[in-house]
Amino acid sequence: MRKRSLISAAATLTALGGATLAYASLIERNMFTLRRFDVPVLEPDAEPLRILHLTDLHMMPDQRRKQEWVASLGGADPDLVVVTGDNMADAGAVPGVLRALDPLLSVPGAFVFGSNDYRGPVWKSPLGYLMPDREYVQGVDLPTEDLRAALVDAGWADLNNARTTIKAGGRSIELAGVDDPHIERDDYPSVAGPISAGADLHLGVTHTPASWVLDAMAADGFALLLAGHTHGGQVCVPGFGALTTNCDLPTSMAKGLHRWPGSDAWLHVSAGLGTHPTAPIRFACRPEASLLTLIPR
Repeated sequence: MRKRSLISAAATLTALGGATLAYASLIERNMFTLRRFDVPVLEPDAEPLRILHLTDLHMMPDQRRKQEWVASLGGADPDLVVVTGDNMADAGAVPGVLRALDPLLSVPGAFVFGSNDYRGPVWKSPLGYLMPDREYVQGVDLPTEDLRAALVDAGWADLNNARTTIKAGGRSIELAGVDDPHIERDDYPSVAGPISAGADLHLGVTHTPASWVLDAMAADGFALLLAGHTHGGQVCVPGFGALTTNCDLPTSMAKGLHRWPGSDAWLHVSAGLGTHPTAPIRFACRPEASLLTLIPR
């Protein structure tokens, strides 16, 4: 009788695990959602300004549903688009990325790259993300410069270890960004310095929310810091949250809007829209883009 009960329990757990995996891989990872946040960083009496934050598309050429959903975000009427990297997951992904972004390219924009804009994915155990000192393995070269050229030709600012000021929403916006800290391409000292008093708004941009980059940006006075990379944990425990951020960011800040500790800066980390192709699942962490409405302090 006991043996029969154990077999029944094992069968139930197996069925539940299979159902959960099917939900995570077939349903939730395609449940794209637009998050909305109000961020109090503007001067008193300033008109609101809308920033569309996109990240971690990890685009494959045949992901038409994702491409069409991202393209539909033009209807959110953003004043500025900021893309924080990991756009590609395949050497043939550039046309799909541009198809997704095409309706947004007429809007002022800026971007940084992530590791998966340089090298393609390779198979890895998902459990490796829980290991703090895991070896980072890179795949084939991706057409980085093709994507960069297309975005720059559209008028978007390349913020990979760069600093610039652009006009958007009738405001002067100073931006400073770094290339991906996850693969040690960041060089914030080359663009560091106090914020410009002449700009209406100051944004810091990075793919990986590495503490040493965020600390430096906040110390220079940047009011809002934007990042991706974490996937929000990708597989989360309901009622607990993310198990890992794949960097030194606390899991409590794996996604969403937070005050950056020890500063007046706000940090927004987007859980992003894609997954690594060898781990195409999301659980308790829907794929997302964010519309940040900046309002007076």
